[in-house]
Amino acid sequence: MRIQQKVVPIFTLLVATSFGAALAQDSMSGSAMKDPMVGGAAMYPSKTIVANAANSKDHTTLVAAVKAADLVDTLSGPGPFTVFAPTNEAFDKLPAGTVDTLVKPENKATLTKILTYHVVAGRFDSKAIADKIKAGGGKATLTTVEGEPLTASMKGDKLVLTDAKGGTSTVTTADVYQSNGVIHVVDTVLMP
Repeated sequence: MRIQQKVVPIFTLLVATSFGAALAQDSMSGSAMKDPMVGGAAMYPSKTIVANAANSKDHTTLVAAVKAADLVDTLSGPGPFTVFAPTNEAFDKLPAGTVDTLVKPENKATLTKILTYHVVAGRFDSKAIADKIKAGGGKATLTTVEGEPLTASMKGDKLVLTDAKGGTSTVTTADVYQSNGVIHVVDTVLMP
């Protein structure tokens, strides 16, 4: 029970840090997007993070990793969570064989650490993150459920996350609202 309680706050932190305020708007109309499409599937605010992610063809690797780490029940819980969700292409940027190695049962602890580094406890949409960045003089520190920080900043109109190792990931789709939080799609896997 203690492990699950620790994982929930970390996962929430990761989710919260990946969206910028500019991404909350549809670039064509300038209005907030309703039920945005992610990976060819509509994302419904009445469904949980896991239920929506499972329908996205762009997040099959993430969903498989969440299952391998036994985080399905946690991320289906009430939250709220902010999840920075790497796409399949983001996982493909990792060295060859990394994902196959991480999903093995003997590497569950490492996989859990990486996944919970993409989660922040609470519901942080792009406006909330942008407000933190502004208050921080151009940078905001988000504490992940894993326990280590992510740094959020803006590069032009894009929200960029910098991980503990100095790697960066850009939010490509922001403010995908869920019943138990918000997802921000990112283009690179973040590393604690």
